Amino acid sequence: MKILFMGTPDFAKIILEQLHQWPDCDVIGVITQPDKPKGRGYTLMAPPVKQYACEQGIPVYQPNTLRSDEFYQLLQEINPEVIVVAAYGKLLPKEVLDFPPYGCINVHGSLLPQYRGAAPMQRAIMEGQTETGVTIMMMAEGLDTGDMLKTASVPIDENDDFACIHDRLAETGGKTLIETLAEWTAGKITPQRQDDSLATYAAKITKEDRKIDFSQTAHHIHNQIRGLHPAPLAFTTLHGKNIKILQASVLDMAPRTEQPGTVLSLDHDTIAVACSAGILGITRVGPEGKKHMNAGDFIRGRQIAAGDIFGK
Repeated sequence: MKILFMGTPDFAKIILEQLHQWPDCDVIGVITQPDKPKGRGYTLMAPPVKQYACEQGIPVYQPNTLRSDEFYQLLQEINPEVIVVAAYGKLLPKEVLDFPPYGCINVHGSLLPQYRGAAPMQRAIMEGQTETGVTIMMMAEGLDTGDMLKTASVPIDENDDFACIHDRLAETGGKTLIETLAEWTAGKITPQRQDDSLATYAAKITKEDRKIDFSQTAHHIHNQIRGLHPAPLAFTTLHGKNIKILQASVLDMAPRTEQPGTVLSLDHDTIAVACSAGILGITRVGPEGKKHMNAGDFIRGRQIAAGDIFGK
């Protein structure tokens, strides 16, 4: 089976690795986003998918647009039987969707039709879901609206963060993709339409999504912090400076009378903070302009005291 793979970040790389190791397919090329400048020196960095493909000798293409005669000519030259897409980063035009005999198949990080859109894993964690999964779907012109071929569920434990779920879903996605391709090309799968009335949207994470509001419950804030870890990270303010909150736990969920954000107590490794309901125990922070550190080091540096108020 001749497969053209389209993807960009680590999520796609993990799936590509599994696909490339499957003996029943031939990954004949990779389409990924152009290299981007990163770091203080703005050094051009190749996407993870490109790095892996180059290591394995897979041809790599990085078109600036898919809506050109040049790209369509390239597609004709490559002539894939199926196109597999995982977190590529751009919508595919109709002429690309219609090109391969077995269609364009997408690996999406949610149980569709829930969490269509750019940030399904983060949103599921932030909203306190206890289950997510992957959907292998036929791509259509809408955003994650295509017919479903196969799904696989993955649990979300109460302390799982985005990094945990990201890797778990990528591994599950690769395995489920291979199962799907084998059955789909053998004519053993009947596509299932999504129920649009059940659809929810997972919008791209914004700075406002990252800002902690201590008038929410401790449970809500805990979900927000782990859904945004290890990037882009939740934050608040202290003494007029931004401070990132990397890790925390819920110490209790009883209603509080203190002003939300008030530091109730400090021990050797935990900053206890009042929320509208419950107490959040902060254990790792990223002060503005400094390296990330354990709460204990932040406390011993006398940069915080009981009675201080986060977000004031």
